[in-house]
Amino acid sequence: MPERTPFGLIILIWFAGLGAAAQYGKISVIYDQLPQIYPQAGASLGFIVSLVGFVGIVFGVVAGLLVARVGYRRALIRALWGGAVLSLAQALLPPLPAMLALRALEGASHLAIVVAAPTLIAQLSQPSHRGLTLTLWSTFFGVAYTALVWAGLPLVGHLGLPALFVAHALWMAGLALWLGAALRRLNVPRPVGALSLGGVMRDHVTIYSSPYIAAPAIGWLFYTFCFLALLTLIPPYLPDDLRAPVLGAMPLVSILVSMTLGVALMRWISAMSVILLGFGGTVLCLLWLLFAPGLPLACLVLAGALGLVQGASFAVVPQLNDNAVTQAQANGAIAQMGNVGNTLGTPILAAVLAIAGYGGMIGLAAIVFALGGAAHLWMAKQRRS
Repeated sequence: MPERTPFGLIILIWFAGLGAAAQYGKISVIYDQLPQIYPQAGASLGFIVSLVGFVGIVFGVVAGLLVARVGYRRALIRALWGGAVLSLAQALLPPLPAMLALRALEGASHLAIVVAAPTLIAQLSQPSHRGLTLTLWSTFFGVAYTALVWAGLPLVGHLGLPALFVAHALWMAGLALWLGAALRRLNVPRPVGALSLGGVMRDHVTIYSSPYIAAPAIGWLFYTFCFLALLTLIPPYLPDDLRAPVLGAMPLVSILVSMTLGVALMRWISAMSVILLGFGGTVLCLLWLLFAPGLPLACLVLAGALGLVQGASFAVVPQLNDNAVTQAQANGAIAQMGNVGNTLGTPILAAVLAIAGYGGMIGLAAIVFALGGAAHLWMAKQRRS
């Protein structure tokens, strides 16, 4: 561990996270334009978005194990170079089967980054700074999506769809060069030995049976199950004139609260306590929204409560796991459970909304967040015993 936290280097690693988030977001923001490129694709067009997440569901834990063996610096740099090459290939707008294959490979690049980067940040940060640096890391998705809307869409409007892929490739390649030099002297220990199918299965059991390694990922599952779903399903209940401003503000409020109140709280209490406060706050906000559907203030306070869960869920990894190997395993599990939550949450809550109405959807979300808090309390009890 360096004698002092190298904040400049950590910001560079966070920039790599923005590139990883853009591997999702660059397709999401132009999704409505893709039928013009692939007019015969029909429903299969959705796989262009979801394949990256599917790779995360299947190989999240494997990524944590593999990155630990390859080395965190080496895995990050290789994933950045791979992402750059894949984005350049996507800029050619190849036939749909080829584009789907490129997106599946991009899922592997994405996984390596989101496992290696927070592990490196934890190793580089002094313990007193980890709450701040890992909360910063937790904002990478929200910031990247905002940047893609503000800068990416105008770029597409002026230069066409390939320009967005080329810009993303240049971002990834530039960071690969910069971080390759900046991280050259970093020495983070890693395990030796090859991966085997039996070993991977045993490691899955080890990770998910450990109340230390699995805890961040289990909580993250409940968070991701509802976060995108609520952003998708609540807007129709907002007043027409406030719908767009409130929807745009919710992710930013979440980031702001995580970087201010969340970081401040973690100077006095553990990251786990902050997560529990966040889960409790979300349940109260959802009860508020149950009796005041679409109230803008309640939506913004809900976003703030979710921000506490967002930042502290990454900060808790090194608090529960004191070495780089178990931290990488925990980050791999977070990637896996996050993709499970994002994939299942919106369709399930949408189905409940169709069957049981607004009250059923809000009620189920409240139950999910309450279960998230309960799961953390149960694992805390396991750790004490």
